Amino acid sequence: MAAAVTGGLAVVGGGISGVTCAEQLAAQFPTDNILLITASPLIKAVTNVRQVSRVLEEFDVTERCSSELEARYPNLRVVRSAVRELRSDQKRITTEDGGEYSYSKLCLCTGAKPRVIVTGNPYVLGIRDTDSAQDFQRRLCDTRRVLIVGNGGIAMELVYEIEGCEVIWAVKDKSIGNAYFDAGAAEFLISQLQADKAATPLTCKRTRYAVDALTGGKAVGAGSALGPDWHQGLNLQASKEFSRCVHVEAETEVKRIFLQEEFELLNMTALPSPKSSSSHSSNPAEWPVYVQLTNGKTYGCDFIVSATGVIPNIEPFICGNKFDLGGDGGFRVDEHMRTSLPDIYAAGDVCTASWKPSPLWQQMRLWTQARQMGWYAAKCIAADITGETIEMDFCFELFAHVTKFFNYKVILLGKYNGQGLGTDHELMLRCTRGVEYVKVVMQNGRMVGAVLIGETDLEETFENLILNQMDLSSYGESLLDPNIDIEDYFD
Repeated sequence: MAAAVTGGLAVVGGGISGVTCAEQLAAQFPTDNILLITASPLIKAVTNVRQVSRVLEEFDVTERCSSELEARYPNLRVVRSAVRELRSDQKRITTEDGGEYSYSKLCLCTGAKPRVIVTGNPYVLGIRDTDSAQDFQRRLCDTRRVLIVGNGGIAMELVYEIEGCEVIWAVKDKSIGNAYFDAGAAEFLISQLQADKAATPLTCKRTRYAVDALTGGKAVGAGSALGPDWHQGLNLQASKEFSRCVHVEAETEVKRIFLQEEFELLNMTALPSPKSSSSHSSNPAEWPVYVQLTNGKTYGCDFIVSATGVIPNIEPFICGNKFDLGGDGGFRVDEHMRTSLPDIYAAGDVCTASWKPSPLWQQMRLWTQARQMGWYAAKCIAADITGETIEMDFCFELFAHVTKFFNYKVILLGKYNGQGLGTDHELMLRCTRGVEYVKVVMQNGRMVGAVLIGETDLEETFENLILNQMDLSSYGESLLDPNIDIEDYFD
């Protein structure tokens, strides 16, 4: 058992990183008071962790009332209020409900907020937490056409799941899913947008959400970020009786947004439906909002979804506190998750990893890393209190992420897109249309990254090959020969 803590340990944020950190601290210091401050009455709890391989793991996420967390850890107290002010010189936090709390060690895990293309427009919706997802579901019921801006995970899931209305998908890149895939993988996946969805959804293996009665379907303030399978349990069927109807506008961004009255005064013209020859095209009547794209095209729609990434949620901590910030706006943290201010740590989407990373790891604001960072931050705080020496956790040796896009299992390993390798690498591909897509990134005869789409069963073998850095030059293209049982060959 760790030594007793002289003073309070505080964590801010009810998402995965914050809850994971608070749980670990409560377990490590069972006789000391642990404080978790969260703006939402619901917290994100990790359950059913499954170790797929040495680094790769799957887990379920449930939204729970914070009182359940307090019942499980008697020494953990949850304060249900947003933070108004941090006085780092006094080691004191003030909350919006007027509470004041002192701390000996503090971990900031407030996640990130959506980077909305425009604020204050009632027809522009950013999806980030449970409340905004429910708002989206309500709006979708009577929708004829929605325009989705963005090329990340939420945008990709939306265009696949929405049925019964037209979807215009505006992406700034040449191909979809640019943060995750190259053009080849994008081409493999995009064919699924024209395919009919399965009548019965496949069993969800990762994340489930249950909306607590405490919210009553109303907004309750800043909530925790959504993650994979956030759409499970939401009815994403619009008013029409047809499946997906998606049109992609690539290499473009939003130039201007017009409300109906302004659009009419300017005597502008919008394009008809790109699917106008189909039986389910919308009537080219008046739309409540119009979007002019940088490629010169203008579309009318019922509303716009802004899914253009996130910004670290560092407010209100920066006022009066001299934090070092990363280029992406997050709190810079060292290899022990410490910020630039004494006794203040940060983990998850709100932080920027500023240590020299492993050659096979990079930071991405994903739920897997939020959990890893929250757990590791608690470990670092405990080591600092007890005076123990701690080494960087093994999870930061290799980037590994499992998710699902377009109903395919997707696994990303290492430098899966050749990140930071320049031209000093080569790719090897194996693709069976509609079944699997396998790409490995090779450098100097060694595997440094991989993308696995579909049920390939190659993740553990490829993870070991990347970690071991075995010279594979002699195997050549036979490395991906489907007639060779590679798992047995290298085990």
